[in-house]
Amino acid sequence: MALTAETESRLYRSLRAAAGAAAHLVALGFPTAVAVLARPGSSLFSWHPLLMALAFSFLMTEALLIFSPETSVLRSFSRKVKVRAHWALQLLALVCALLGLGIITYNKHLNGKAHFVTWHGLTGLLTVLYAGGQCAGGVLLLYPKLMKNWTLAKLKLYHATSGLVGYLLGCASLMLGMCSLWFTTLVTGVSWYLAMLCPLLISLVIMNQVSNAYLYRKRSQH
Repeated sequence: MALTAETESRLYRSLRAAAGAAAHLVALGFPTAVAVLARPGSSLFSWHPLLMALAFSFLMTEALLIFSPETSVLRSFSRKVKVRAHWALQLLALVCALLGLGIITYNKHLNGKAHFVTWHGLTGLLTVLYAGGQCAGGVLLLYPKLMKNWTLAKLKLYHATSGLVGYLLGCASLMLGMCSLWFTTLVTGVSWYLAMLCPLLISLVIMNQVSNAYLYRKRSQH
């Protein structure tokens, strides 16, 4: 029996809402698990994995999901409120990422180890620099007159697209971090594979939610 267009649309929205709810849970659950493993305060290094997990798993995920029509925790609020929340979450994510980068750099210096010689280290550095540039680029959306030859709609499109690229870089950095000696010593077997799935699954949800949020907003303007 064929489904009607209305039923298909309702089913699709329900699936997206369920996927979004799962993304919220995983985004919070992952840094919580990392905190248990790292035991922040037990060493200088222990703060690095926690701060990076908070930045790229929790804060940045919530900053992007804030605009989702189905799963935003602020979906009943105005777009102005959502934009401010997005800014706050992204700035917090950047602060956590910078602290995490600074801590691991200083920790390597104390232990006489080389800096940025692994794929995880290089990707992490690139991600943090990219996140800083993305936040700086977001200022143009607050002051679009600075870019006289660009329309506000085009600036929003490029900001959303580049933001998605930055988020995927963050997920890649987290996954590479889970290949490190520290993580693979603590997490083995099936647990390691489940941990690797966390940023992968969230990134798939984010890509779907961001693209649909943009299309939703575009349709609402017509």
